[in-house]
Amino acid sequence: MTRNPPLNHEPSRRPRPEPPTPSSGKDRLPGEHDVKGHAFRDEEEEPAPPPAGPPRRFTWRKLVVMPVALVIVLAITYLWITNVHLDSIARNSLTGGNVRLRWWQHVRLTAISTFWVLIIAIPLGIALTRRRLRKGAPVVTAVANVGQATPAIGLLALLVIWLGIGPSTAIIGMVIYAVLPVFSNTVAGLRAIEPNLIEASRGIGMSATGTLTKVELPLAVPLILAGVRTALVLNVGTATLATFVGGGGLGDLITSGIQTQRMPVLVLGSVLTVVLALLVDWLASLVEVALTPRGLEVG
Repeated sequence: MTRNPPLNHEPSRRPRPEPPTPSSGKDRLPGEHDVKGHAFRDEEEEPAPPPAGPPRRFTWRKLVVMPVALVIVLAITYLWITNVHLDSIARNSLTGGNVRLRWWQHVRLTAISTFWVLIIAIPLGIALTRRRLRKGAPVVTAVANVGQATPAIGLLALLVIWLGIGPSTAIIGMVIYAVLPVFSNTVAGLRAIEPNLIEASRGIGMSATGTLTKVELPLAVPLILAGVRTALVLNVGTATLATFVGGGGLGDLITSGIQTQRMPVLVLGSVLTVVLALLVDWLASLVEVALTPRGLEVG
């Protein structure tokens, strides 16, 4: 009988895996390196995008849309006026340079009154935000509120009794009526500044005048310009009432069209007034954007 060989109870030994051979530098891909015989690849960092430049202040829409719309409105009005039948009364109101004269009278009234509004309201608003005169701000604001709360035609009538008829009376009434937005916005803009900024400017040795011109006014510019823009539009509308005090302007065309019941005269005076108001508002918006400091721009 043949004997079976004795069973070997020892576990079978498996061959150990040979350590990986480091790859040569020639076979290595760019960015790979060996760590204890294993190939690792560095993660490539995406390059940071270049910093975006400041947004453009004046886009083509801001510069083109409003003027083009106003030109279209004027062109349509001109075509309608030239094709409609005009009797002798309407023709006398619209010919002989009368429309051009009333237009420039209206522009003159608006420009002069706005100039005096700026001269009065901005320095007054600055003065009443100083520590010594701060208590007088409510009184001046109440007086300005009374001036604007009074109906414009009633205010002009009162001024006629006092000053008589003439363009100067119309300008004074327009100034009284439009001084509130600029004054109140100047006060609000200067009061909204953080006191820490003012103290910091004083701490680095700036004088009171330097703090006002280099810190306070630049920060208050957006609100002040918004008030100026409102005053301009108010003055364009109020100037139409100058006709009742002998001030001229486009109000002459409007009242003449109403009194004589000539629709072309009335429509032309009204359209030119609206176009002038929109044109002034557009120009004021461009000035507002240009004068606003870069650090205060939103979006």
